Amino acid sequence: MQNPGLQNPGPLVVRQSRLEYAETVDRLLGAITRRGLTVFARIDHAAAARQAGMELAAEEVVLLGNPRAGTPLMQRDRHVGIDLPLRILLWQENGGVFLGYKDPKELAGQYDLADHKAALDAMAVLLGELVGETA
Repeated sequence: MQNPGLQNPGPLVVRQSRLEYAETVDRLLGAITRRGLTVFARIDHAAAARQAGMELAAEEVVLLGNPRAGTPLMQRDRHVGIDLPLRILLWQENGGVFLGYKDPKELAGQYDLADHKAALDAMAVLLGELVGETA
């Protein structure tokens, strides 16, 4: 679901959360953990902006995945490593909280991954479920 108030969200699949920002983050992390996935990193863009003496509304990227799913893709084409692990962006804008991610199926067209369509489809389903459960 896209919010018509968003300014050019680009190639992201975007969904608005019905929850406040902190609760949205907590629910996402819980959904990831319940599936036995790894949170490789959390990048808090707003905190980094504050450290630089600047302001930015709440915004964070959560890098997540399972090496058993991503490694075969990198074995096929190492360059896909720039887009892995999977990531979900959370942000606050115009009074709303949003989650966005790039559709992993798009990677097949960018890298030599045509024979990994099932894995990319499964990753797309996973991201959709995580965001749906969170929002």
